[in-house]
Amino acid sequence: MSLLTATGATLDRTRHWAPVLKVLALLWLVLAAFMLVPWLVLLLEQDVDATAFGLSILIVLGSVAAVLLSTLRVEISFKPWQMFVLTTLSWVSISGFASLPLALGAPQLSFANAVFESVSAITTTGSTVLTDIDHLSDGLKLWRGIMQWLGGVGIIVMGIAILPFLKVGGMRLFHTESSDWSDKVMPRTGGIAKATLVIYCGMTLAAVASYWLGGMAPIDAIVHAMTSVATGGFANSDASFGAYADQPHLLWLGSLFMLGGALPFVIYIRVLRGAHMALWHDQQVRGLLGLLAIVILLLTAWRIWLGNDAFEALTQVTFNVVSVVTTTGYASDDYTAWGSLAAVAFFYLTFIGGCSGSTSGGMKVFRFQVAAILLRNQLRFLVHANGVFSARYNGHPLTDDVTRGVIAFSFFFFLTIAGLALGLSLLGLDLVTALSGAATAVANVGPGLGDTIGPAGNFSTLPDTAKWLLCIGMLMGRLEILTVLVLFTPMFWRK
Repeated sequence: MSLLTATGATLDRTRHWAPVLKVLALLWLVLAAFMLVPWLVLLLEQDVDATAFGLSILIVLGSVAAVLLSTLRVEISFKPWQMFVLTTLSWVSISGFASLPLALGAPQLSFANAVFESVSAITTTGSTVLTDIDHLSDGLKLWRGIMQWLGGVGIIVMGIAILPFLKVGGMRLFHTESSDWSDKVMPRTGGIAKATLVIYCGMTLAAVASYWLGGMAPIDAIVHAMTSVATGGFANSDASFGAYADQPHLLWLGSLFMLGGALPFVIYIRVLRGAHMALWHDQQVRGLLGLLAIVILLLTAWRIWLGNDAFEALTQVTFNVVSVVTTTGYASDDYTAWGSLAAVAFFYLTFIGGCSGSTSGGMKVFRFQVAAILLRNQLRFLVHANGVFSARYNGHPLTDDVTRGVIAFSFFFFLTIAGLALGLSLLGLDLVTALSGAATAVANVGPGLGDTIGPAGNFSTLPDTAKWLLCIGMLMGRLEILTVLVLFTPMFWRK
């Protein structure tokens, strides 16, 4: 009887995991399909990197076939715990498969470097270990852009459809709005995802056309368009967007598309369906725009006071502030050389992020706004102990589960950064590199501060162990931290 019971338990566990594996295989199939694009480009150019992509596609397709054949009769139906597992495993496995062309291709990256580069791409962080990027094959440049573009649209879908369902990180605040959107904008969440993909592709094509007409080469226009809208930050030059510092119109276009990627995509649907003021009526959009305006004006005034040309100062400040706040990670100049005020300001900006339901990372603007509302009410209670004060955000009441989610996420966000910085410091990294590296990984920004990983450097010289720690930080930050942490609690697996 005990043997039968054990066998039954094993079969039950297999049935539980089968839907997760089947969806993972379908996601890998999509990844393989996108690998075909740089492979074909390299075949046309008769570049040796074509072999690397060909082998990578075969490895991914072999994995897909093995999983799909073993789960052929399985219906895709999920319980909440399976969604947590699927969310984490999808980002981890896709990052692993996406690293294959980087390890097998011309860069000949080590396993640690290849995985670091792909995790940075898929999470749209934008940190890089590559040097001499200008001379990479067009296929590899395109692949770096595609990885970030895929990560960006994945982030939107996760933020709109998955995280609110899992009640993660205060995202429950937008669950009511998602229901409203399902009723008023599209009949189902699938309709919202489809419309969002159309808008995402439309913005990307608009960026490609704008960059190309602005003077970029076709391959550069395509890659920068994908990484701008995805707020990813991978560029086709070691100088990042600094390669176009002498063309201010491109910096302004970059600022526009980065900002576009950092706004809530579902509200774009409202705008297209006739609610032309929907973006402005959204509280977090107004908060983001107001923050950007204040910081840009202050830092521009600071640079003018230091003797810089007014228009150049405004252009450079706007581009780099938008890049950091939206967690894109482009750099058109070494802003750490603008003085101590700018260096400290950019470190603070690292944590903010764009809006919920966008491609950007960070804490997101709405959490700071919710914290400000809670602080204001607490101060009122200190003065009027028996007062009754309502707490509302975007027209919705701040319920206890929303408040708990925001507080828990914020606590673990900074705790993760602190723990990661401690681990990096134990590896011998200096204070600035360890702290800014941890912050930029968890916030998915890209460059850190200092000579090593600052906007003028990269992450190639870090020890492999540091790169693995940063990979964990990037994935945790992208998955809203709690989605990953819950997998390490015994009660999760008992349930």
